Amino acid sequence: MGRAEEFSASLSRVFAPLIDLVYPPRCPLCGVAIAENGGLCGGCWAELVIPGEPACATCSRPFPSGMASATAQCAVCLHDPPRHAGIAAATLYNDASRRLILAFKHGRKIALAGQLGRLMAAKLPEAGEVPPLLVPVPLHRWRLWRRGFNQAALLAQELARHGKGELAVDALVRRKATPMLGGMRRKARQRALSGAIEVPRRRAALVNGRDVILVDDVLTSGATSSACIAALLKAGATSVTICCFARVLDESFQGRAAATSTDQGPENITPGIDMIPGAT
Repeated sequence: MGRAEEFSASLSRVFAPLIDLVYPPRCPLCGVAIAENGGLCGGCWAELVIPGEPACATCSRPFPSGMASATAQCAVCLHDPPRHAGIAAATLYNDASRRLILAFKHGRKIALAGQLGRLMAAKLPEAGEVPPLLVPVPLHRWRLWRRGFNQAALLAQELARHGKGELAVDALVRRKATPMLGGMRRKARQRALSGAIEVPRRRAALVNGRDVILVDDVLTSGATSSACIAALLKAGATSVTICCFARVLDESFQGRAAATSTDQGPENITPGIDMIPGAT
């Protein structure tokens, strides 16, 4: 931590009691009083689902407790081996994580980046001698202009602050504006993202030969992350790990999707994604 950061942290500690007196800390989900800013109340914290072990050796998809093999893979990875080097998810997508994401991304409560980033950082190892690059999923310039910030970039900044890697905000760019992907079938998502995301020429040397952590708020079908991974590997990245705050497990919404879908087979639909508010 540099001198400027140390000075800023000292000022924050000095004025924190006064700020808390004027603006009492409240849970960002339910609004009840809490001990300090940057946290959740006990009830809302208990609603978050933190993924743990046992899990798929490739993508960390949680397994039932009876499946304890350290090398076991989930059916999704066996059917279609991913190009990523793993998924580090702070939470599984449910109502509590959805409300946090909606408040952060669409409610413009960007101060939540600190809280979400801490939970994500807990899922990543400490950076080694050559730190991985922390690369946020990019927004097209028009969407960035309308929203005013890239939520993935704010989370990547928090991960860098926690010593999880080297921040590279502009290592990926979205050249083509793409529609909201919620509700699209898998092939339609792939068509929409074709040629949309790439590593700019000026950043190719930085990416080449480096491990990369791809950062996003929500991981849904994986169409956007797959496009990002393809661009990073094409530019010479050694590996790409995905780190997100909330991960959607398709099987959680299988029943509702089956009731509304007329398509058949895993190539045509990502079950339930079109029914998930806040997911992109």
